Amino acid sequence: MGFDTAGWLVAAIAILLTGISKSGLGGALGGLAVPFMSLWISPRDAVAVVLPILIAMDLFGIRAWRGQASWPDLRRLIPGALIGIALGTFAFGLLSDRVVKGVVGFIAVAFTLDRVLRRGRRAHDGAPPGAGAWIWGAASGFTSTLSHAGGPPLLVYLLGREMPRRVFVATSVFFFAAINAAKLPFYLGLGLFTRDTLIASAILLPLVPLGVWMGMRLLARIPERPFYLFATAMLGVSGLKLLWDALAP
Repeated sequence: MGFDTAGWLVAAIAILLTGISKSGLGGALGGLAVPFMSLWISPRDAVAVVLPILIAMDLFGIRAWRGQASWPDLRRLIPGALIGIALGTFAFGLLSDRVVKGVVGFIAVAFTLDRVLRRGRRAHDGAPPGAGAWIWGAASGFTSTLSHAGGPPLLVYLLGREMPRRVFVATSVFFFAAINAAKLPFYLGLGLFTRDTLIASAILLPLVPLGVWMGMRLLARIPERPFYLFATAMLGVSGLKLLWDALAP
């Protein structure tokens, strides 16, 4: 697979952070694994390694968060995400990683600045989910297909909804469980999975329950307001990282 000792260590840390993020921070640190692994292996191999691990995390997350997600939001987010997955599959060989990263990064940074300038005013609190759910769901499905970086578009939508933090995290968990399962046949059709990628997935798989457990313990210790401040900050950081990747020579 091209991993040396440092590569395996970085991959393991990235998987742990992904598990913590998915189960405790609403996906605020999601999408780290692919760019980290891509320092050693091709992005196509990286997304193939990570998808089975994400699906395993989703199974743990569904069990932990059942009954707490916002289904009105999910019923609008998931159809849009399926459209985004289909578009992402067609674009896999057409759009450069830089273009996708640049667009997603700009949106994430712009939304973060908007929330900071509003100084916490809840302009969207209590508003019913509408067309915005389809738009952000499609954006998340699209970017998730290309690099498992569906977190920033989903965070834009969920942060605007001002949900209780447990509903926020549970909705994120169920959303990504649905779209990661939906990506599987598309990845099979693209021929991304190989013997080497499946072996690498199996080696990293034991880290899944540890990362999920750590994320749930972390969530239990974070009060609601700091949680949203942290999620907003991580959205901004992830946006800046994506912009840097898009613009770096």
